[in-house]
Amino acid sequence: MIGETPSLQPIRPAYHLRVLSDQQLEQLRDATFEILEQVGIHCPSEKAMTIYAEHGVQVDFENQIVRFSPRVIIEAMHHAPRFYTMGARTPGFDLNLDGKAMFCATDGCGVETIDFTTRQRRTSLKEDVAKMARVADYLSSIGFYWPIVSAQDFPDTAPLHELHASFNNTIKHVQTETVMGEKMARYAVEMARVIAGNDETLRARPPLSSLICTIAPLGQDKEGMESALVFAEAGLPVGFMSMANTGSTAPATIAGTIVTGDAEIVAAMTLIQMAYPGSPIYYSLMPGMMHPHTGAYLSTTWEGELPYVVGVELAHAWGVPTLAGVFGTDADIPGWQAAQESAVALTLCALCGAETGSGMGLVEACTLLYPEEIILDTDTYHRVRIDLESLDTSPEAMALEVIKAVGPRGNFLKQRHTREHMRKRVFSDITDQPHPMGTFAEGNYRDPIKLAREKVEWILANHQPQPLDEPQKAELERILHKAEQEFE
Repeated sequence: MIGETPSLQPIRPAYHLRVLSDQQLEQLRDATFEILEQVGIHCPSEKAMTIYAEHGVQVDFENQIVRFSPRVIIEAMHHAPRFYTMGARTPGFDLNLDGKAMFCATDGCGVETIDFTTRQRRTSLKEDVAKMARVADYLSSIGFYWPIVSAQDFPDTAPLHELHASFNNTIKHVQTETVMGEKMARYAVEMARVIAGNDETLRARPPLSSLICTIAPLGQDKEGMESALVFAEAGLPVGFMSMANTGSTAPATIAGTIVTGDAEIVAAMTLIQMAYPGSPIYYSLMPGMMHPHTGAYLSTTWEGELPYVVGVELAHAWGVPTLAGVFGTDADIPGWQAAQESAVALTLCALCGAETGSGMGLVEACTLLYPEEIILDTDTYHRVRIDLESLDTSPEAMALEVIKAVGPRGNFLKQRHTREHMRKRVFSDITDQPHPMGTFAEGNYRDPIKLAREKVEWILANHQPQPLDEPQKAELERILHKAEQEFE
């Protein structure tokens, strides 16, 4: 198994839907324009405010508020590319964001792990990032890797250690959500350049991208925005996510929450296009909802998944790809709740044309790693992927001649057509267990969660991704050591 990473199996929907009418999309965009022009965004970065001011944005430097006319937003966003490639270590695993397929990622960046051996809950470590990168490298459901938990054994330089563990354990594209600040970002870009090999490849097939969270309501993070500018300068994709929370950091209505988050994201994307026109950006709307009795954050309530789908359509209305929320369950443990929440969001976002999505592998609202959850999520992923494929209605598939040959009350078991095509059917090795009929009561059925746990163990014991070249390994180590000296 060394060096053999199974091919990707993205979701390629044969069917499509719209959840918003053109009128509703226009209403939401107009509302965002109104908020950005009349209320504005808090921007604590002097560097970002200067860029805004140079491009016609009204900037109150003293109060750190920026207000945009619709004209300057439209002019800046006109430069944003609708399609581009997120590269991998090898071209066969590049993600072509052309609107024809959806690629999914792990969740990140959790803070606790159910230990692989002891099964005790503990603080997450760099080794967890590395192990799950190997598991993600093996799974055909995983198009790209978010460092799934944080490397808390390296507190000062955790984001760079997470990249180090990821690049050494998967050939797939890596997306960071923890690199913050200009200095940290420059080290991350340097690491990405080592993986790419040269600046030309870095821009054409970037092996690293960044996700920056906005600050709800209507705020930006200084370190986040300044790291985003460094990534964009190097040609690496940068996305912005709003996690506005219905009832606390957003209005107590779904539409109000969406407008709040949309304004945050659009303001950030506009900055990047002003600074580096044409640089690849993406849009991610993943709001939560406050429980009115406890104040708790919830990400997958009955109403909570609709904004994820609306976010896909808003991203496309602004002319950019999206990162959709498709897993990220509120469940405390793997099981039925995680499965049903994930399946609904993934299906809807895929049907609406999401290019990418994230959330596989964590529970407790994206904070806790159960290693087996990524296998269970993969099972859900493939169920949705297959359900959304086009139905084959060729003469061979409709099998009219076979049906005529067998006739009424016959049996298809002995037909060559049956033998040939049953071999092509695909089954889950977790939920479609091959039991003889009538034997479930005899103890032959095994708990899918236990089987998922065993599969993680098998992958870690048998799969070793293609290693980096020795000069690349040495250079990553050098960069990491240099960063540790600066940040300690």
